[in-house]
Amino acid sequence: MPIKINEKYQWINEAGVLIDTVMILLTIGLLLSFLLSLSLGANDAATPTDCAVGAGVISIKRAVFLFAVFTFIGAVTQGFMVIKTIGKGIVNEIDIVGAVSISIATSIWVLYCSYKGLDVSVTHSSIGCVTGYGLIAYGFSGLNYDVIKNVVISWVTSPICAISLSYTLYKLTMKILMNKPWTYRLEKVISYLLIFSLCFSAYSFGANDVGNATGAYVTVATKIGKIPDYNTMLFLSILGATGIAIGGLFWGRRVIETVALKITRIDAIMGMIAELSNALVVYLFTTIPYMIFGFGMPISTSIASNSSIIGVGLAKDYKAVNYRTILKLVIGWLSTLPMTMLITAIVYITLKTIVTVPQI
Repeated sequence: MPIKINEKYQWINEAGVLIDTVMILLTIGLLLSFLLSLSLGANDAATPTDCAVGAGVISIKRAVFLFAVFTFIGAVTQGFMVIKTIGKGIVNEIDIVGAVSISIATSIWVLYCSYKGLDVSVTHSSIGCVTGYGLIAYGFSGLNYDVIKNVVISWVTSPICAISLSYTLYKLTMKILMNKPWTYRLEKVISYLLIFSLCFSAYSFGANDVGNATGAYVTVATKIGKIPDYNTMLFLSILGATGIAIGGLFWGRRVIETVALKITRIDAIMGMIAELSNALVVYLFTTIPYMIFGFGMPISTSIASNSSIIGVGLAKDYKAVNYRTILKLVIGWLSTLPMTMLITAIVYITLKTIVTVPQI
């Protein structure tokens, strides 16, 4: 007959194995999230900095440094607004297998598109993966359609707002400056405004995009850590912000090929207006929906940036806009949702087949 201590030891050992399974998956998932945030920093450093660098008012080295600093501040200060949407908005809960599946699927799709040279929205990829998980794990009834509706509306309206705002601001600015001589002082003022717009855009980028890397882990991290949701979201914000900042600092310089030069050539005034419009749109879509509905809207910051540049391009000379490039971008963005949903479903089913995880 087994002695009591052995029975107790055996129980502890069995429970320990189960707990370790969750912890191993969580560690793998958070590592994948950190790697994804590194990729975000490296690849998307161009989004807030493209106009300033393209207009020649700041060096790439300084632009990348400002990007890292203000992205980190934005992510830590307001990142929870979109993290909540991704982690608890589209579906009420994401379990550990689902969270890891979302990270793996997002990484697969982003890496594939990068390898093929396709422009891809990490935001669309992340939302597609979360939606795919919700469908395979809970069915159609498990999705929060009010939140999904608001997200889709924000995806349609944000580029329209960015184009309209940058178009209008450029027209107004040129009307004000029409009869003013181009002096050294005016050039300096515009340059400083453009650098301010870069910092504001980086802040907004951090607030909106950090959730794409870490948002899926809100539920499981809260349960394992036994801490309130806000503390969990702060931890996830810091984790993602650190990765984005490091990615931007060390690899952003290599990938800053100004979107402005690909879509339409810009000068300092165009750059200032485009960057300011982009920053305002991303910030407002992050903040106002959270204040009204309790969920910040995860919009594509790259689409907002491109749309802002298109707006000033249209205001200056519609012939300068490269419509073929725009069409290529749109096709890439539209293909993201169904593909990421499918990849997530495959990864989730595979993991559920080979891994047994207890309820936590």
